[in-house]
Amino acid sequence: MKEDQKNFLLFAVIAGLLLFAWPAITSWLFPTPPATTVTKAADGAPKVVPNPGADPTADTPQAIRDRNSVLRETPRIAIETPTVRGSLNLKGARIDDLVLVKHKETIAKGSDPIRLLSPSGTRDAYFAGFGWTGQGINAPGPDTVWTASGSKLTPTTPVTLTATSGTQRFAIELSVDDGYMFTVRQKVANLGQKAIAAAGYGYLYRYGAGKDIDTWTIHAGPVASYGGAVDYGVNYDTVKDEGTQRFDAKGGWIGYTDIYWLTALVPDQGRPVSLSFRPGAGTATQAQFEPTTARQIAPGQVMTQTTRFFAGAKDINLLDDYEEKGGIHHFGKAIDWGWFEVFEKPIFHYLHWLFRMVGNFGLAIILLTVTVRLLLFPIAQKQFASMAAMRALQPKMKALQDRYKDDKPRQQQEIMKLYKDEKVNPLAGCLPTLLQIPILYALYKVLMLSIEMRHQPLVLWVKDLSAPDPANLVNLVHYLTGIQLPMFLALGVFPILLGVSMWAQFKLNPAPTDEVQKQMFAIMPWILMFVMAPFAAGLQLYWITSNLLTIAQQKFLYMRHPALKEPLPASGTVIDAPPTPKSGKGKK
Repeated sequence: MKEDQKNFLLFAVIAGLLLFAWPAITSWLFPTPPATTVTKAADGAPKVVPNPGADPTADTPQAIRDRNSVLRETPRIAIETPTVRGSLNLKGARIDDLVLVKHKETIAKGSDPIRLLSPSGTRDAYFAGFGWTGQGINAPGPDTVWTASGSKLTPTTPVTLTATSGTQRFAIELSVDDGYMFTVRQKVANLGQKAIAAAGYGYLYRYGAGKDIDTWTIHAGPVASYGGAVDYGVNYDTVKDEGTQRFDAKGGWIGYTDIYWLTALVPDQGRPVSLSFRPGAGTATQAQFEPTTARQIAPGQVMTQTTRFFAGAKDINLLDDYEEKGGIHHFGKAIDWGWFEVFEKPIFHYLHWLFRMVGNFGLAIILLTVTVRLLLFPIAQKQFASMAAMRALQPKMKALQDRYKDDKPRQQQEIMKLYKDEKVNPLAGCLPTLLQIPILYALYKVLMLSIEMRHQPLVLWVKDLSAPDPANLVNLVHYLTGIQLPMFLALGVFPILLGVSMWAQFKLNPAPTDEVQKQMFAIMPWILMFVMAPFAAGLQLYWITSNLLTIAQQKFLYMRHPALKEPLPASGTVIDAPPTPKSGKGKK
């Protein structure tokens, strides 16, 4: 069994390297395209002035004010769809007031809907705006009050905003679908006698970094698609510490992502643009795009530029639909699937199908876990068969090790010959376990990223599978004393069940002969109990169910391979080893 324990330790080391070193490995093998700055247009068209458009420092609030008061200060038109509700600010033509009607802040009855966008001057200001830059134009500014063609923007009633400045007439035609996508057509008409050059830009201003924490497994923060890939490498600190991050793109997009929510500016997918993240005052940052060249507009002509703006929940099917049918390159990758997307997407779709079938997300997770364990059962059978074969060889291996303890090369040679003669593969017990790593990690990512699990109940006290088990020590102490304990102490029913089930699983295994390994296996369940305490109850539910199924599976397989439960001969027991070939030296 010692060889099996070595295999387990080898597996643990390799798994740790895969999980913790993988971002560095992929960064080395597949480096992110370097940021570039626009220099000149290859076709001789007028070049856009670097960093045009809205100044991210201009919206720094002098003081944080009440949102309702700020909303009443400017003329507005309502926005209303099956998924969002809010208003558009006619001063500056900003989409700066938006809530997601299908998603609530908390599970409490009467909870407010998720607020995604807020106007300048309020806490967590977050809004989108559109403008023009170029040569010979007098573009409307942030104080321009636009005239609207209607009083409400809905999927069936688009709205056109108009403003005249100098010898140009500007228009913004706005429409919105039943999901979370706005279509923005920016038009400029040249009413003068001379040709002008213009380019429309769009920007997303955000004050603060949001509530979600950017981790190496799940990105939250600035996100951009360019060069045929999605860049998760820029975060808020990068922009503040290193300054403007600028990228050339064609068929790209730029915005901000939280774990469940996304805002993204999607310029014309066929036109080269410059994408950038720019620092503002305080904790403000701004995502922006502008075409790399301005268009010539002759007298009496009109230039039109179309942009799409996404503001809503990261519904997986919806994002994929915008990518496939809407032609937005890599839009589905706004969800940070990571390297194992090929496993994660099928698992998500199966889990969502189970949820629709049974109507309870917790039960769907249990059924998913059962399915995974059934699919992996043939692998477990091979692993146990290999472990049984290796255990049967332990006495002979020990004899060879004792016989050739002073000749390590010969010892290894004889052991390999023993493996060959007995038709045993020493790695067979380890490799099947390694094959499970992508599947287990994919399950973790699906359960952490799936907005469908957010605020979904299981039974009784578990009202939200995307949050930690609420019946925990941290909540109890905070309720009784007001003291906030560290989250690793959030021991609730689910984390304790996880630790107990893992302890029972390890107890089924034959006891290691090495004392260090024995102690490690003894404390590991209780360490993992604390490690997993702050995680979502849905993930804990998966792990508990997996442990219970593994216990049942082990009992069954031990019945089929009883040799695994038999104790090894005590140290010092004499076991016949394969005979040593006689040397011909000295023969006559």
